[in-house]
Amino acid sequence: MQRVPGVLRILGSFTQRCTASSTSTPSRFQTMNSRRKRNSVRKAATIEDLVEPRKVKHVTQSAAGMEEWIGALNNTNIHMTLDEFMRRPMVRQLAKENGINDKLFMRSFKSFREYCTPDDLSSVDPALLILLSPTNSGKTYHALKRFGEAKSAVFCGPLKLLASEVFTRTNALGIPCDLVTGEERRFAKDNHHPSQHLSSTVEMLSTQMRVEVVVIDEIQMLRDEQRGWAWTRALLGAAADEIHLCGEPAAIDIVKKLLEPIGETVEIRLYDRKSPLTIADKAIESYSNIEPGDCIVCFSKKAVFFNSKKLEENGIKPAVIYGDLPPGTKLAQAAKFNDPDDECNVLVATDAIGMGLNLNIRRVIFNSCTRQTELLPTYAALQIAGRAGRFGTAYANGVATTMRKEDLGTLKTILAEKVEPIANVGIAPTYDQIETFSFHLPQASFVRLLDLFVSVCSVSDHFFICTVYDMRELAVLIDQVPLPLKVRYTFCTSPLNTDDKRTAAVFVKMARRFATGQALTYEWLMDMLEWPPKPASTLSELSLLEQNYEILDQYMWLSMRFPDMLPDEPRVREASKTLDTLIQEGVEGFMSLLAIGSSESSDPKIRKTTKSLEEKLIKSSEKSETPAKKSSILEALLKRADISEEDLEQLREELNKKKK
Repeated sequence: MQRVPGVLRILGSFTQRCTASSTSTPSRFQTMNSRRKRNSVRKAATIEDLVEPRKVKHVTQSAAGMEEWIGALNNTNIHMTLDEFMRRPMVRQLAKENGINDKLFMRSFKSFREYCTPDDLSSVDPALLILLSPTNSGKTYHALKRFGEAKSAVFCGPLKLLASEVFTRTNALGIPCDLVTGEERRFAKDNHHPSQHLSSTVEMLSTQMRVEVVVIDEIQMLRDEQRGWAWTRALLGAAADEIHLCGEPAAIDIVKKLLEPIGETVEIRLYDRKSPLTIADKAIESYSNIEPGDCIVCFSKKAVFFNSKKLEENGIKPAVIYGDLPPGTKLAQAAKFNDPDDECNVLVATDAIGMGLNLNIRRVIFNSCTRQTELLPTYAALQIAGRAGRFGTAYANGVATTMRKEDLGTLKTILAEKVEPIANVGIAPTYDQIETFSFHLPQASFVRLLDLFVSVCSVSDHFFICTVYDMRELAVLIDQVPLPLKVRYTFCTSPLNTDDKRTAAVFVKMARRFATGQALTYEWLMDMLEWPPKPASTLSELSLLEQNYEILDQYMWLSMRFPDMLPDEPRVREASKTLDTLIQEGVEGFMSLLAIGSSESSDPKIRKTTKSLEEKLIKSSEKSETPAKKSSILEALLKRADISEEDLEQLREELNKKKK
C-alpha cells in the first residue's frame, strides 16, 4: 500500500477495524449463504450488511499550546475540510485497493467525521489539530499541515521565536521535531537520535540534508537588503521533493522566473484573509481614546517608552515589545497583553511585531508613517496593519489607524497603493568566493576583499548583492587581529549590533583571545561582564542588561561554530536565562517608574531619575519631517518637534496651570 497522508491515515484505522470485524465471522457468513441458496426468495447479504464501523472513544490529551489551536476550531469548518478530503479521487482509489467498497467507505467516513467533530472540541485528537486549525489566511496552516504529514521535513522561519513556536507545537502534537537557530540546537530526544522533522531559522537550513518537504515562510524576504540572501539560498538550494513557499503574492513572478528555467514546476495557491481589515475614518488623536486590544506601533525603542509614559499618565498600563528584548521577555509581554484577565490590555511595540508573535490585536495604531525618516513602503505597512484582527478570537475584525490626524491620509494612501512585484532577489558573498579573491590578492585585508568584491562583482537582472555594511563594520573592528580567513569570515557574519560601543569592544576582545589560541571560558566572559548583574531601575541600567544579553547571545552563536574554543555554551545559556528574567523584571519596574510620572516624590533619587527619564524620552521621540510653528509646547510635543530643557520647563508650567 502506498503512503497514506494525514487524515487518510487516521481514516484508514477506522476502515481496517471494519474489515477485521468481517473476517471474524466466516462460519456465520457461510451458514447464511447456505440458507439463501435454499430460500431464493430472500435477498443475498453483502459485506456492508454484516459490518459496523467501530466506535473509537476520545482520549483527552492535554498538551502545551493546544488551547489556542482549539479556540480557532469550529465544526462547520471541520466538516468542509473533511468533505473535500472525502471527494478526492486518490482517497477513493486507495479505499478500493484495500477492499473498501463505496457503501462501506461512506459508513466509515460518517463514523470518522463524528470522531473529528465531538461536542467538546477539547477532546479532538491532537494529531488532527495541526491539520485542521486555520490562521488569518491559511497559507502557513496548509504548509504546516504538509510539514506534519511528511516522513521528513524542515520548517524555515524568519525569526527564532517563530521557529521555536513551530518546534514546541509540533512536539506537543506528538510529532518529534528538533530546533536549530543561530544560537541554539535542541532535540526532541537527544543528539544521538535526531528527529525526521526540524524547525529552524532560514539561515540555518542545510542544503546537504535531503528531506521530503521544506517549508519556507515569509518568502517575500527575498527582497530584503540585509537578509534576502538567506531566502534566495533556501529557495535555490533546499534539497527536498517539495518546497512550500508562504508569503506575499508579490513574490510569485520572481519565484517563477528563478525556478522555471531550471525545470522546476511552480504551483500557485492564493488564500484570502479570513478576518476583515478596515481603515478607520478617524485618528486616535488623544491617549484618552485608547481602548483594550489597541497596539501602538512605533519605529524606535525610545518612542515605545515615550508612548508608554503617556499611557501611564492616562491611567493605562501597557505591555511593551521591541527588538532588543530577549525572546522570553517578548513572549512574557505578549502573554500579558493576550491575557483578558491581565491589566495590560494595551500594547506599545516596534514593528518587531510584524512577524513571529501571536497577538490578539483589535486596532493597530501607527505612531508615525515614517521609518528612519523614510515613508513606510506599502508592503511593510500592510504587514504591520495585518496584525489587527485574529481569526477565531474576540478581535476577529481588525482596524488600522494612526495616532495623529495628519497621518491618517498618508496611511490610507500607502495602504491603497499596489505592492509592486519583486524584481530581484538578494545574494551575498560566500566564503568560497572571498577565498578566491584572497588567492589572487594575498596581501589584501579582509576589508579590502569585501570592497573589491562589491565593486567588481556583476549580477544578472534577477539578483542584487545584499548590503555587506554590517559585515564590513565587524571586519574593520578586528582588522588588526591575526585570524585565519575562514575564522575571520565567520566572526564577521555574526549577528552583532555594531552601533553599540560596549558590545563592539567585547567582540574585539573575543577575537583577540581566539587568535591567541586560548579558550573563551565562562569565567573569562563573566569576569568581563562584571557578573552577577544588578536589577535595573533606570533606562540606562535596563539598556546595560540588554547589551549583556546580546553579548551572551554572541558567545552562543560563535559556540555553535567553534565549540572547542567556546566550550561553556550550557553555562552561558543558563546565564542568559537569568538575564532574560532580570530584563523582564526591569521592563515591569521601568513601567512602574514611568507611572510615577511627574508626580512629586519625597525621594530625591526618584525625582532625579524621573526628570532624567522625562528628558531622554521627550528628546528622543520621533520627529515630524516638517515641524510646525509652536503655538503651544503641548502642541509641539504632539507634533514630535524638538524640545529643549527650557521647553520642558514651560511644559510643566502649562500642565500645572491645567491642574489648577
